[in-house]
Amino acid sequence: MKSLARSLSKSNVGAGLLAGFLLVLLTYFTMSEQFVIRATNRRGGKKSNQLVELKPIYDTSNPDFCDMIGDARILGSHSTVLYVPPPEITNPEPQEWKTRVRTSKHLNRLGFVTIKSLRGPSEAPPCTVRHDVPAVVFELSVLTGNIWHDFNNVIIRLYLTSRRFNGEVQFLITNLKPWFVKKYSVILKKLSRYEIIDFDRNKEIHCYPRALIGLRRHRDFGILPNLPPKGYTMLDFRLFIREAYSLPKDVPLSYRDKPEKKPRLMLINRGETRRLLNIKEVAKSAEELGFEVVVVEPKRDLNVTKIAKAVDSFDALMGVHGAGLTNMIFLRTNAAMIQVVPYGKLEPIAERCFGWPAREMKLRDVEYTISLEESTLLERLGRDHPAIKDPDSIHRSGLQKVREFYKLNQDVKLNVTRFAPTLLKALELLRE
Repeated sequence: MKSLARSLSKSNVGAGLLAGFLLVLLTYFTMSEQFVIRATNRRGGKKSNQLVELKPIYDTSNPDFCDMIGDARILGSHSTVLYVPPPEITNPEPQEWKTRVRTSKHLNRLGFVTIKSLRGPSEAPPCTVRHDVPAVVFELSVLTGNIWHDFNNVIIRLYLTSRRFNGEVQFLITNLKPWFVKKYSVILKKLSRYEIIDFDRNKEIHCYPRALIGLRRHRDFGILPNLPPKGYTMLDFRLFIREAYSLPKDVPLSYRDKPEKKPRLMLINRGETRRLLNIKEVAKSAEELGFEVVVVEPKRDLNVTKIAKAVDSFDALMGVHGAGLTNMIFLRTNAAMIQVVPYGKLEPIAERCFGWPAREMKLRDVEYTISLEESTLLERLGRDHPAIKDPDSIHRSGLQKVREFYKLNQDVKLNVTRFAPTLLKALELLRE
């Protein structure tokens, strides 16, 4: 390319060809990643050949997220967001996209939000309400109600999208669930100082200097510092949650206040699926090994502030793989999360959902995979069933089959002798 450029630049014609070649190349690489407004600059009623630099308004690499900088006009009752070019710009080729502001990639039945770029201000409907802060438009999915999905599908992604604005941002929610807003009001108010707007029912034309449509997503229950907005981590998120719920900062684990104290273990008792059938025996064994044990049964309607303060008083959290382990976000640094992994080659799922996030949040991750004899599947299905003798075949059949056999129809009866080294490992980590 360099030799071609040198040869073309030897003549005026060559220079013109070079400029055209570079412009085509630049356009190719830009348009392969983003749709931008094709604009003509007008000054004093005359067209100008001077290049106009406009921010992209839609990034095709992430079809469920759009960051629109400029005059954004939101018509919630029409599920539409308009981009209005500046007065000096004419946009001869208006574009239109439809995006789902879904918080889960599996939710394909949700409606779309239409994003349109207008030719110019003359086409724009007048603002009925004007705002000085950016807007974030997102939905509350049907998957909410389970604490893991609440945090994975909404709260972590909302944090990624809006935290950098330090509260100077307004939320417009489609498929609004009042119970969700009430339950997580502490977090929502920490992220935004402004009233939440029901996107679907609001009939005003709200005008914003910037609109983020959809939520940023990195991975399941996780934040990757190298992805935009760069620099955020799961540790930052956990500390943010602790600050939101007024939990103490930079404090040691509670049992270290006095040398004679035992580390406190919160043992989660699942009520429906993947139950720990001999939970009293497990609690007794843990106490004999050196823990102070409290058995709890989290419920969906519990007050999150009370849960946060309760978990903060423990040094370790233990339970069978499931949503209850999400409460580890309220633990102190270096606390332990003990995950009991059910039968069925669920280790990769357990690692993705809780193991990796725990380590990223500076918690001690301890896992124990049960044997076949510790699972009720053996008695229920028999040794010849594919779910027993060939778990790989169930995984090849898809997530629904994995969920059916290993998550919905399996309970656990721990062999306390086999499990004891796991508890001793957790104690050792806590005492380091």
